Amino acid sequence: MEKHNFVTIADITKEKILYMIDMAHEFEKHPNRELLKGKVVATLFFEPSTRTRLSFETAANRLGARVIGFADPKVTSGTKGETLKDTIMMVANYADVIVMRHYIEGAAQYASEVSPVPIVNAGDGAHQHPSQCMLDLYSIYKTQGTLEGLNIYLVGDLKYGRTVHSLIMAMRHFSPTFHFVAPKELAMPAEYKLYCKEHGIKYEEHTEFTEDTIADADILYMTRVQKERFSDLMEYERVKNVYILRNDMLAKAKPNMKILHPLPRVNEINYDVDSNPHAYYIQQAGNGLYAREAIFCDVLGISLDEVKNDKTII
Repeated sequence: MEKHNFVTIADITKEKILYMIDMAHEFEKHPNRELLKGKVVATLFFEPSTRTRLSFETAANRLGARVIGFADPKVTSGTKGETLKDTIMMVANYADVIVMRHYIEGAAQYASEVSPVPIVNAGDGAHQHPSQCMLDLYSIYKTQGTLEGLNIYLVGDLKYGRTVHSLIMAMRHFSPTFHFVAPKELAMPAEYKLYCKEHGIKYEEHTEFTEDTIADADILYMTRVQKERFSDLMEYERVKNVYILRNDMLAKAKPNMKILHPLPRVNEINYDVDSNPHAYYIQQAGNGLYAREAIFCDVLGISLDEVKNDKTII
C-alpha cells in the first residue's frame, strides 16, 4: 500500500473513517505489537502539548518503533534562523514518519509538500487537529454505537477551537445536528457555518448554557477558552468563565449522553462532574492511543487486514 500523509480531515471519506475506527478497535484489543519494528518516528512539537505528544510517542513505542524529536522548539536550529522546510528535509533523513504540531495554520500542509516521508498533523494553529478528530470519532462510535444522526453540542471556544472545526468536517458524512453554544466573541466562524450549509449539515446557535439547553444532547463536547490564541488579554478575561459545566446541570441529560473534552481543561468542567456516568473525557484521551496507532499504520502502508492477521502481538 502506498505511503501517504495525514494532514486534514476534510478529504477523508466516510468509508475511510469507518475503516480507521475498525483499525483503532483492533489496536484496543491488542495495543502491543511489533508492526513498526525497525521504523523511526520523529515528533516535532513547535507548540506545547501533553496528551497529543505522549500518546503519539506511546503509540510508536507500543508498535515497536523508536522515537526521536523535540517538545521545545527553543532547543532546535529554528532559533538560529533555520526554515521549516530545512528542518523537515533534515529530519526526513532520519525518520520514516514525522508527527508535527505547529502554531501556524497550514504548516502541516506545507511540510507534507516538501517532505519525502509521511507527515502527520498533530495540530496547526486554530486550523485543524485531525488525529484528535479520529479519537473523537472513535469515542463517539464506542459510546453511541453509531455515528449516524446524532445531536452534537459544541460548547465554548468555537472560534479558535481546531478540534471542533475538524469534527464538523468529519461528521458531514453522518447526518448530525450540531448545536453551537458560544458567546458572540467565540462564535463558530462564518466559514464553518457556510461549510455546514454547503454540505447539508443542520445546525443551531445558542448563547445560553443551561440544563434545558443541553437536555437533548447525545454528545456534549466541551472546549477550553484558549488563552494562547488571544491577542487581547482583556477579551480573554471577559469570556474565560462564561460556560462552566456543573454536575447539577446534568439532571435532564439523556441516558446515552457522553461528555467529551479534548483537554486540557481549565475550569469549564467542574471536578464534581468527573464521577458522573456521563463523563467520558478521561476515557476519550485513552482512546487517543488506539487512534494514533491506526494512523501510524495507515500512513506507513500497513492495511487493516495486515493488522487483523498480525502475528507480532506481544
